[in-house]
Amino acid sequence: MTDPHAETRAAIRPVKEQIEEELLAKKNVVGVDIDEKETGGQKTGELSIVVFVDSKQPLSKVPKADRVPPEVQGVKTDVQEIEIELQMLSAQRLVDEDFAPYVDPAAYPTLQGGISIGPLRSVFLSPPDAPAPGNYVFVGSLGAMVRDRASGQTMALTNFHVACVNNTWSVGDRQVQQSLVDGGSPAGQFGSLTRATLSERVDGAVISVDAGRAWTASVHTVGQVAGHTAATVGMTVQKRGRTTEHTFGTVASTDLTVSINYGSDVGVRTFRHQIRITPDTSRNARFSDRGDSGSVILDANRNVIGLLFAGATDGSATFANPIHSALDELGVDLIVSPVTVPTKPILSCLDSRISLCHVTKPSLCRPTRTPICDQVISRIVICDFALPTRPLSCHVSRTVCPPVPSRMVCDRPPDWRDPIDRIGAGHGYGEQGVDVEAPYWAGYLAALEEVAALDENGSDEQTPDRNGEH
Repeated sequence: MTDPHAETRAAIRPVKEQIEEELLAKKNVVGVDIDEKETGGQKTGELSIVVFVDSKQPLSKVPKADRVPPEVQGVKTDVQEIEIELQMLSAQRLVDEDFAPYVDPAAYPTLQGGISIGPLRSVFLSPPDAPAPGNYVFVGSLGAMVRDRASGQTMALTNFHVACVNNTWSVGDRQVQQSLVDGGSPAGQFGSLTRATLSERVDGAVISVDAGRAWTASVHTVGQVAGHTAATVGMTVQKRGRTTEHTFGTVASTDLTVSINYGSDVGVRTFRHQIRITPDTSRNARFSDRGDSGSVILDANRNVIGLLFAGATDGSATFANPIHSALDELGVDLIVSPVTVPTKPILSCLDSRISLCHVTKPSLCRPTRTPICDQVISRIVICDFALPTRPLSCHVSRTVCPPVPSRMVCDRPPDWRDPIDRIGAGHGYGEQGVDVEAPYWAGYLAALEEVAALDENGSDEQTPDRNGEH
């Protein structure tokens, strides 16, 4: 889906970026974005600079210095209330405590995106960072499998605040699946924390996977990761996380600036150019919740667009780092599912015998034989013109049923031109006096041998019945 407000959004963007520091300095302001202005909780269709506050108050109770101007350089503003949280879940660790299961606390023999992970260590916290002083353990989600650009090491991608928690982390900290919150133990160790980043764009970390540990380049219940792409407003997206599992939503903005409190140890951090996602409430009440931090967000084609790290406590919004920023800052690349490339010509059953086709685009073929005929043609005719680069219309006849031709006839389209004329001498298959590449001939001859073997052994398996079915 394209953004109907793309031009207006582009015009507002420099104004928003110019004023956002001043707005973030005001009391209770936690974010600045571009979105439709709301009146009475309903969107008006008019784009504005949206100022998010953690507590909306009557204007009369807001000091003048902290008031948001009604417009900036001709662009209207809109104040909206939102309470933001990091979407990591913690639990106080007590001796012999049994951790209650949440949505998907399971252990998986094969590492993949969308499953429970967390540090093996506990972290001591005290108020205001925790309800009471004590040692706490944490849980988030494994986002996706990645590969170190320098060493080629296989790694797991997640958030800084999932794998590191705070500034007490060290390289080599062991990680477990499932997390200790979910009942995990040292037996579930799968890797070591290698590096992390907490910048204006990324809350990320990578964990080197232990040798011998099984993994797959997929996100649980979503499928194989196809690649990555930039988020766009209006894009339909999905994610799989430990808590809310497989959910769906829509990219509402790629211009979010948001300030989040990471606790007294790390402090308040401001993120810029972030992705804001709203839930598809026809499919799920919320897009994410605590415990989903570290999940990757994908488009409908399973291309990763972001790394989930925070959201609104009421489920109205989820925030994500742009995936290209996360990959670059961490020095890794997504591991994607391999593309299978055929190494031999493809044999397919066409009409009543095996046909060998070398095409670069789909061919449209139609059988021309009559249902009941007397004579069978048992040979293959190889057409003597070059490799087609456009669909061919192929008349295939296995039998001699006048006036049907008794051989394979390949009609050249009306606008057909020889590839040699199009490409230039020395580049066309079938050109006299030119050596065709060895791989082509190897595949060609291998296919002919297969066809010959099928003719010798009978082709009952490949012969359709009179209704044209196999």
